Amino acid sequence: MGIEINRFQGEVDEELLCPICSSVLENPLQAPNCEHAFCSACIHEWLSRQPTCPVDRQNITPPQLRPVPRILRNLLYRLQLTCDNSVYGCSAILKLDALESHVQECEFNPKRPVPCELGCGLVVPKDELKEHNCVRELRSLMQAQQSKLVEVQAEVAEGKFQLQEQKRELQLLKDYMLAMRNANPSLRILADQMEADEVRRWAETLPKARVLRWGGMISTPDTVLQAMIKRALSESGCPPHIIQDLMENAHERRWPTGLSSLEIRQLNRRQYESYVCRRIPGKQAVAVMACDNGHMNPDMILEPGLIMIFAHGVE
Repeated sequence: MGIEINRFQGEVDEELLCPICSSVLENPLQAPNCEHAFCSACIHEWLSRQPTCPVDRQNITPPQLRPVPRILRNLLYRLQLTCDNSVYGCSAILKLDALESHVQECEFNPKRPVPCELGCGLVVPKDELKEHNCVRELRSLMQAQQSKLVEVQAEVAEGKFQLQEQKRELQLLKDYMLAMRNANPSLRILADQMEADEVRRWAETLPKARVLRWGGMISTPDTVLQAMIKRALSESGCPPHIIQDLMENAHERRWPTGLSSLEIRQLNRRQYESYVCRRIPGKQAVAVMACDNGHMNPDMILEPGLIMIFAHGVE
């Protein structure tokens, strides 16, 4: 509905009045043909009952309404009126375009948010401050947060369930592909490609790493250290079918000929900087995946990749 005329200073032109509510236009919209202007709320409510112009009965539908011309908006913005809170003591006279921001900050606004001074830290409408009870409000807030937490926990549990179902279905598909790949060459190629794509997607989730001290490489990790790296690989989402291969490739006995001994590694040390390394989360270790390192000499890489563990120097 429009703004009451008695709040404006001086006479208001008739063209600035809404024909429906007889108040000054508020958020005005215009009919497409006859160009009659109405408050946005007034004309939408009118058209919900009958699709005609309230003035001359020409047919109108809501999508046909359009903003009024700039000259009319400028006339509205020049109007001066009293603050909404004049009944509470505000004597400000404002232009229409400044009204909204003033009302929000007006010190006489009974709904202006103010902080509680009793220590709870909550912000409440000014006119509700006298009835404000810190303990009651904090208890209500806590109950609302607990309810929200329960909802979030339920959503998380449902998400985990759906994820497990998807993993189960994916595993069934993998098992089916594995069973069929030996009988059908086409399926064997498709299954190999699917596994290769899965490895590549996982590798791309790991951040690239920079090895600062290649001399700190642990080429013969013990079983405890290998178990820690294996768990980190699993937690990172590493495809299960390559975890064991990667862990076997963490020991120099499985490394390619270009890394097979300390002497050979020292001779090939300059080539290390060409490796694309992926950081194993939370560990001083990197995965040097074959899918990332097609540019390396064959004697420096293995399928599906190498695990290199360091005492220090990985960032």
